[in-house]
Formats: sequence, structure tokens, C-alpha cells
Amino acid sequence: MSKPAPIPHLRSRRSPAHLAAVVAVGVLVALSPAAAHAQVTEPGPDGGTVSLARDWRWPVHPFRLIHPFVAPPHEYGPGHRGIDLLPVDDGDVRAPAGGVVAFSGHVAGRGVITVDHGDGLVSTLEPVDSPLSAGTPVDVGTTLGTVSAGGHAEAETVHFGVRLDGVYINPLVLLGGVPRAVLLPCC
Repeated sequence: MSKPAPIPHLRSRRSPAHLAAVVAVGVLVALSPAAAHAQVTEPGPDGGTVSLARDWRWPVHPFRLIHPFVAPPHEYGPGHRGIDLLPVDDGDVRAPAGGVVAFSGHVAGRGVITVDHGDGLVSTLEPVDSPLSAGTPVDVGTTLGTVSAGGHAEAETVHFGVRLDGVYINPLVLLGGVPRAVLLPCC
């Protein structure tokens, strides 16, 4: 007997983790601007692991999470290699961690700024208009520029991507994750 064909509308269903992230879309994240201490490990040269302990801050604060990280199935596959944040107050974009500006300029008509944080960690923020140039050292919280227009993200949002040794990782790993949404009584 042959196996029944999958129902088309069920094949495109999202995972519970993705649905939870989508629920977070539009939820105002009111995190303390204090740094989140995150620990990331990567394979070391001797077969063990190397710890990358960092103090990271959100590049905009306060904000709304507009689009979560979606890991691609393979290196060139579709996905969302970062998170999109909508600033609630001002449009200032700050360094998520200390480092050196590796690139600041326009790519495909939008402002892009990339910061090398050392130990293989590199963050990229776009669209951002920045007065900084490559080689400028920055501390965590240093203003990198302001949210501008262009790119794939919704208007007035900033796309925040992080690579570890050239591979995109979920920035939430370094930021301690998004806090749970708390429902307040309505009446």
C-alpha cells in the first residue's frame, strides 16, 4: 500500500519554536539596558571547547522584535540570519559589544556598519547611517549611527546579525534571550 500524500497546508506549518517567536512579534521588550553576560562555546584547536564570555547589549533600546532569527537549513539556504528590531524611542543604534569598526558604508543602497568584536565574533547592523569609519574602536553602548532606510527589513527597523567564525548565529544567544512576555490583567 502506498503512503498518503502530505496535505499541502500542513507541510508549510511552522515549528512550535517559530510560532512562539512570532507571538513575540509586536511585544514591547522592556529589557534593562544593563549588559547581558552570555557565554558561547566553540570547538577549540585541541578538540575541547573555547568559551567566549561577553557582555552584550541590545543595539537599540527599548524596541519591538519584528522578525526573529530563522536558521537556514544549509549554508546557502533560505532563512533570516539575524533579528529585526523596531526602536520605540529614538533611532540611535549602539555597539552591542566592544570592538573595532570593520566596515562602514553603503551596500546595495543602504547603510551598513560591521563591528569586529574579536574571537571570531562580528556583528552587522543595517540600515544605519554612521559617521564612523573602518578602524574606529568602539565600546559597548557607543553610538554607531541612526536607523536609516533601505534593505529587506520593514521601514524604521534595524537588522542585527552576528557571525561566529563566518557562520551566522542567533544574536539572542549573546543577549540572554528575549524575556518572557507577561500578560497583564485587562480589567
